[in-house]
Amino acid sequence: MLADRLLRDGRPFHAHEVLEAAWKSGPAEERDLWQGLAQIAVGLTHARRGNARGAVALLRRGAERVRGYQAGAGAEARAGSGSAAGRPASPFGMNIALFLATADDLAARIERDGLDGIRPADLSPGLLVAG
Repeated sequence: MLADRLLRDGRPFHAHEVLEAAWKSGPAEERDLWQGLAQIAVGLTHARRGNARGAVALLRRGAERVRGYQAGAGAEARAGSGSAAGRPASPFGMNIALFLATADDLAARIERDGLDGIRPADLSPGLLVAG
């Protein structure tokens, strides 16, 4: 997946553009997933550019949007309706749980300590399940 490679290469703004294209062209039931992932990528971009406040805001906003997608998928699956009933735990091979945990941890660290202690590797999380 191109967005994963861009994130791992330290190019979150470009990953954002790829994820935004998926958000705008994909099915409505996936919109929150792709939009949230794009927002996390923008948060990583803000962090790389030295904007701690913007980084924290977008990392958190994106993570919450992806969680909303997951919660909606769970509700649809429990009701037995919609396409969520057949959704895999790792949609499109993505490790959503790890990616969200990374975004949450990074937002908390930046809010608590600022950007000075954040290593470039911390700003290059992978999105795909390690294989």
